[in-house]
Amino acid sequence: MTDSERTGESAQITKKGGGAAASRGRTTIADGVVEKIAGMAARDVVGVHAMGSGLSRTLGAVRDRVPGGGGAKAGVTRGVKAEVGEVQTALDLEIVVDYGVSIADVAGAVRENVIAAVERMTGLEVVEVNIAVSDVKLPDEEEDEPESRLQ
Repeated sequence: MTDSERTGESAQITKKGGGAAASRGRTTIADGVVEKIAGMAARDVVGVHAMGSGLSRTLGAVRDRVPGGGGAKAGVTRGVKAEVGEVQTALDLEIVVDYGVSIADVAGAVRENVIAAVERMTGLEVVEVNIAVSDVKLPDEEEDEPESRLQ
């Protein structure tokens, strides 16, 4: 009888390379990755008209029209700031809501959607999602984006 049989321990087999695959390296996730996920998740909520303040949306619209200015990629993260650690992340979102919706309900839905998407896709624990409502889009208001002089 072997020592492991006498003590009731099971013999462990160590594979070549040692240890589980998950322990053989490190995965890091950039702030921008989390910002894109959160931005997409927030925009999916009914009642969210836009992301970011009026100024950032105006500057973003101009940047979107300039070749090489960032385009749609920059628009996804507009109004989103993430701080990413090794296992946790915290997010700040700035949104514009449609007139007539419950701001508390929209903020709650945004928070739930963002947490679910970020945690599912990254495995990070979302410790907080702070939401600032910077404006309300009225039905008769025109968009803040400047008209392009180019045709």
